Amino acid sequence: MTDFIKTRVQNQIGFITLDRPKTLNSLSLDMIRELTRTLRDWRDNPGVSAVFIYSSQERAFCAGGDIRFFYDVGTSTTQGDSALLEDFFTEEYALNYLIHFYSKPYIALMNGVVMGGGMGIAQSGTDNGLRIVTERTKMAMPEVNIGLFPDVGGGYFLSRCDGEIGTYLGLSGEVITAADALYAKLADVYLPTEQIPALMHLLETGTDRNLNDAIRQFAQPFQSQVGASTLAGHRQLIDRHFSHESVHAISKALQSDNSDDAAFAHQTYSVMQTRSPLLMCVTLEQLRRSRDLGVADCLRLERTLVRHCFKHGEVLEGIRALVIDKNTKPRWNPATLDEVRTELVQSFFVAVWPDYAHPLRDLT
Repeated sequence: MTDFIKTRVQNQIGFITLDRPKTLNSLSLDMIRELTRTLRDWRDNPGVSAVFIYSSQERAFCAGGDIRFFYDVGTSTTQGDSALLEDFFTEEYALNYLIHFYSKPYIALMNGVVMGGGMGIAQSGTDNGLRIVTERTKMAMPEVNIGLFPDVGGGYFLSRCDGEIGTYLGLSGEVITAADALYAKLADVYLPTEQIPALMHLLETGTDRNLNDAIRQFAQPFQSQVGASTLAGHRQLIDRHFSHESVHAISKALQSDNSDDAAFAHQTYSVMQTRSPLLMCVTLEQLRRSRDLGVADCLRLERTLVRHCFKHGEVLEGIRALVIDKNTKPRWNPATLDEVRTELVQSFFVAVWPDYAHPLRDLT
């Protein structure tokens, strides 16, 4: 059992506490395995009627996967390290699938930073799921900033946001607030952090077995405090520009925008200029394909993509610039959108596992 995952059962609720504060609860392979074991055990335990996952700190729910680990094993020449990288993503995506279809209420308190892999362990896809945000919530799928793509089921939940919101979030990697998360339907309920102790008391002592309804009723008086959504204010521009079928066209439209919302368009263009040109193109193709795929097939597709990402090396360069050397000056390859060829983008979607040998073949 890892020291970074704390579990307890009280009042027929299984509580999971993420407790790796020095890394903002970034997920290690051991943490993924412990989460998987715990959720499988509780799924079949009649003494557990619901799951509540949260953080030991207010700064972050979960900042994503352990990208320094990705770099260390991705640049290693040791065969065992390469296998660890395969295990990490295969097991993480299997965990995402388990959570998405969890048979009991699965409630995530997304207080603080919620990015990448943190979204994967919060975005339950059934009616049993409940996602709580606070005024501290900082949500993003920022993978294009490190030469990756929105994985952990991101192809599924981003492609199902209204309009082109998911496309905007995936290609820009921008951070959004609680109000934006609710508007994008990536969260369900708002709760001020000062009310968290009272919520925990309700969970630990309450008698209402319809937990989701009880939480919604408890949080109802605070919904008016969430404030205005930035995404809502820029929705027309987002839908207009991000509906184009190439990143080059999206980028050009943003750059040339002369509407009343031009400042937002130009700022978005500037942000995208810092992202990996190749992985923005891969991400757009991923999101468009994912619209017609179920969760399992989205995760299978992402498993293929992530292997190509490490083989190409773009993600290792992105992590080097952001975390290792910390110079924030990645040498992207290709360096510009004009240099990205369709053939290269499509090569990321070529299956790397025969159907009969795919590690995620049992997802249905």
